[in-house]
Amino acid sequence: MKRREFIRKSSSLIALPFLPLPFEREKFKIRTVVLDPGHGGKDPGTIGKYLKEKDVVLKIALRVGEYIEKNVPEVKVVYTRKTDKFIELNERSAIAMRNKADLFISIHANAIANPATYGTETWVMGLHKSEENLAVAKRENSVIMYEDNYEQHYEGFDNSTESIIMMSLIQNAYLESSVKFADKIEKQFKNKAGRHSRGVKQAGFVVLYKTATPSVLVESGFLSNQAEEKFLGTDDGQDLIASGIYRAFKEYKSEVESIN
Repeated sequence: MKRREFIRKSSSLIALPFLPLPFEREKFKIRTVVLDPGHGGKDPGTIGKYLKEKDVVLKIALRVGEYIEKNVPEVKVVYTRKTDKFIELNERSAIAMRNKADLFISIHANAIANPATYGTETWVMGLHKSEENLAVAKRENSVIMYEDNYEQHYEGFDNSTESIIMMSLIQNAYLESSVKFADKIEKQFKNKAGRHSRGVKQAGFVVLYKTATPSVLVESGFLSNQAEEKFLGTDDGQDLIASGIYRAFKEYKSEVESIN
């Protein structure tokens, strides 16, 4: 891509309101969290032998919300969906913007060709560090193909390196906070829930880059792994994942607000 064309496309990607720096946000309390169960409706997400991603992650997200609403009632919980409904990626981030979210949590389940692969991952918006990271981002970003008029909604985005660089720059103001929260989630999964943590990773996710707030994408396990699919299909398994996210949220909230 020629430099002039790249700049032109880049400008369309960054036509957003001014994004406040993290230290400007941290003088406020965390009042609103947006929970985003991935996929839904005509978009099933990844499909295991018995389970569909859209169903599993909705149950987990609703349970996370229940924990927050019951135990941290001063925090408003907003869901991008509470039923089996298709929500465009563009609208998910718009929900966060409209509600002035202080934290955005997108919940997913993974899949890969190798059925032996298992474990949790928590992703933040950033540059792809490997072909594997790029593959995960491309799979999640391919959801836009279900959307009407996606060419207009995502003008300038094509999953290329140039597009990902510009998305990363937009979200860069919140990278440190996002990584901090993601790390707390993975520690909860490993130390409290007894899951195999594959760590905190970075890649270019469309659903994260316009949220204008600390944001993470949680991969709760691999539906392509027989044992993990079975785990995620149980109430206990879903509760372990949900309670891990909730405890990480409480820890992050306490840490952020103690800075004030």
